[in-house]
Amino acid sequence: MYPESFKNSPTKRTPWIILEPERIFIMGRSIPENPNEFYRPVQEWISSYVQNYTEKSKIELGFEYINTSSIKWIFTILRELSDMKDIIKNASVTWYYEHGDEDMCELGFILRSLVECPFIVVEVDEMNRARYEIILSNPN
Repeated sequence: MYPESFKNSPTKRTPWIILEPERIFIMGRSIPENPNEFYRPVQEWISSYVQNYTEKSKIELGFEYINTSSIKWIFTILRELSDMKDIIKNASVTWYYEHGDEDMCELGFILRSLVECPFIVVEVDEMNRARYEIILSNPN
């Protein structure tokens, strides 16, 4: 059986995280004081998820700012996701970045090289809570 949902409310230093069957959503600002402590439960949830869940999964990632330590954890999470059964059929990743933020755009393309599933990089007007709520409310 796949793991129960995992949710973490956003703060000024940490992203909004919603991990549930069919959807992995991580968006916001990622500059936690202790990235290992913050991201380890996320990585563990995803590790269990990919071993037990075989349906379609929508992965949505976007950051208004992310520090180097957090980027390493996102790499780790994407590597875990690459172990998903039939990932090409069962997963899609959308990386959101704010208009004009070339560093985040480039990071999206670098991350895209880590997984072999549909992965699109999407430019949006702004990365903020209103944008995250719009993305979250879109079931497709």
